[in-house]
Amino acid sequence: MNAPAKEALDAARAKAQADHRDLRFRIDRLSDDAIDLILRRARSHYAWRDEPVPDALLEEIYDITINGATSMNTLPARFVFVKSPEGKDRLAKALKPANVAKMMGAPVTVIVAHDLEFWKELTFTFPHEDRRHFFEGKDQHIADTAFRNGTLQGAYLMIAARAVGLDVGAMSGFFNDVVDAEFFAGTTLKSNFLCNIGYADETALFQKLPRFPFDKACSYA
Repeated sequence: MNAPAKEALDAARAKAQADHRDLRFRIDRLSDDAIDLILRRARSHYAWRDEPVPDALLEEIYDITINGATSMNTLPARFVFVKSPEGKDRLAKALKPANVAKMMGAPVTVIVAHDLEFWKELTFTFPHEDRRHFFEGKDQHIADTAFRNGTLQGAYLMIAARAVGLDVGAMSGFFNDVVDAEFFAGTTLKSNFLCNIGYADETALFQKLPRFPFDKACSYA
């Protein structure tokens, strides 16, 4: 695949820079309410109202998520939105008993996975130059990059869901090998974590657990 011509690349860069300046001029920061909604006062949920999540809203969440940054624009994450009774039954095989009801009660459970052959798509995702040689034959580098950036994209997905008015509850109490055998057999995809999405039943909440203050978790260098 040929890299873009220098003139076209220069024009694309200039437009990107102008667009970002315009965005920053229009929005210098989110409101406190918006920050509360997506992170500061957001909660993890495990009980759900019986209210479906439209496919169009899931597609909107993906459209937001895919714009989050990943190293070299590798975009290794792949998402399976499990919502049918059959899909839920298949996924239940992999869950630890305490998590089955949480998953079954959610309108949607997302399998956040990553593709170990993400690097073969770099001629599309990073068209400036062919960088597949950074990964070819380097299995550990591939696995590390896929896991790290796929996890990052999973976090983007959770924030995107909250931003459009949904609630989320991530789960790690399951067996990855069972999920991979059930959903990804014969592919290069590997599961990372699960995330329930829907409209929360707040009556199941308890108080928010403690967070570390800045001076315990942060330092300057």
